[in-house]
Amino acid sequence: ASTVDTGSAPSPRLVFPGACPYPTMHLLASGWLLRHSVVMCLLLHSMVLMTCFHHAATSCSQGCYCSESDGRGKTVRCSNLRLTEIPQDLPNDTRRIYLDFNLLTEVPSNAFQGLPLLSELDLSNNELAKLERGAFRSLGPSLTFLDLSSNKLVNFNPEAFEGLRARANLTNNPWHCDCSLQMSMPHIDLEPLSLTGIVCETSDPPDVGAEGVPFLLAQDLDLCVVMKKTTDVAMLVTMFGWFTMVISYLVYYVRHNTEDARRHLEYLKSLPTKPGPSEASSTVSTMV
Repeated sequence: ASTVDTGSAPSPRLVFPGACPYPTMHLLASGWLLRHSVVMCLLLHSMVLMTCFHHAATSCSQGCYCSESDGRGKTVRCSNLRLTEIPQDLPNDTRRIYLDFNLLTEVPSNAFQGLPLLSELDLSNNELAKLERGAFRSLGPSLTFLDLSSNKLVNFNPEAFEGLRARANLTNNPWHCDCSLQMSMPHIDLEPLSLTGIVCETSDPPDVGAEGVPFLLAQDLDLCVVMKKTTDVAMLVTMFGWFTMVISYLVYYVRHNTEDARRHLEYLKSLPTKPGPSEASSTVSTMV
């Protein structure tokens, strides 16, 4: 019988096809892949966030139609959408905005803030009756054309156009021409030809012949004449009041001094008088 050697010689290890014969190296490779997978995941997440942010900054406003052309930039068309408010999600790279044929009633302050490239703005054929102070603030350096035609603008607010040097269309509005409009004209930075679109539908005073006349072209039109007359009357009334006060004071002063002088004279008359030399001698002779 043969003896079985159970000595220290190790039995051969079976290796299956595709199995890793080195467990330590397998663990190291797994750790390396895990670390690099985390890094890649973070990089992909950052790229997704950047893509979403860029899309939010440059995407089109909801409900509007956007288009881009070489050399002219982005155009946003929000025409005839029955909008009652100006959209707040306008792309910041917009160069032209069409908001015509809507139901806008006012333009609030800083309505177009964050649009540094905007060059053309169309607000025609709306229900605009109010332009708040600073309505077009921050558009001064870029805006070249502003269309406000066919609205319901009555009173001209120069503070709404502060810093704006654009060419404007102000026709087909029921403008009310008064002294305030005449006084504010020299302080408006709009192109002078734009102001020819202000045609007076009503005026104050109403009998100066301003109705139906382009305000800027009527050189001899003076809407401050009533205010000047009122100022002149007020100055006359004020001067007459001061004059009356001065005369009254003088009369009071003279009467008061006359009364004092009369009392002083009566006081002097009431004082006893000393006898003279002739009276003294006659008294002595009488006694003798």
